[in-house]
Amino acid sequence: MRSALFLFPLLIIAATASAAPPAKPSPADQTAIFKAAGFKKSGGQWQSDCGDPGTMSYASGTIEVFRDINGDGRPEAVVTEGGDYCYGNAGTGFWLLSKQASGAWKLMAKETGIAAFLKTKGAGGWPDISVGGPGFCFPVLRWNGSAYTHNRREYGGKRCR
Repeated sequence: MRSALFLFPLLIIAATASAAPPAKPSPADQTAIFKAAGFKKSGGQWQSDCGDPGTMSYASGTIEVFRDINGDGRPEAVVTEGGDYCYGNAGTGFWLLSKQASGAWKLMAKETGIAAFLKTKGAGGWPDISVGGPGFCFPVLRWNGSAYTHNRREYGGKRCR
């Protein structure tokens, strides 16, 4: 059974998805997405290298979001994995991947916390990402053209001091 702390991040990510039901990735894309994120299939579940020994709070890798996030016409995917053992009080980690023109999937960001896409944007139309968790004043990452890097801290849409 998932803890209440873990269920909350899934609701945040789902709320950031477009209003239309997201398209599901093909089985081949699902496999490619997980492999590009560094996951391995074990016992029918996709697992990162976090090493959770099978705790009650563990939730295997899931593709939570599958849609065009940056407006380039190609899909992005947000993979999550949960559990207190690996992700502490945040209860989840996320991986943002982008399908390239070549068809390959590229890892864009990997963080412990809850991904929330903001209206503000970095290079190439990539949205800023608030990395939530317990507490206040969350880090915001911005795409600089080659990587998501720390840009600021904010809470409730306002910059923290």
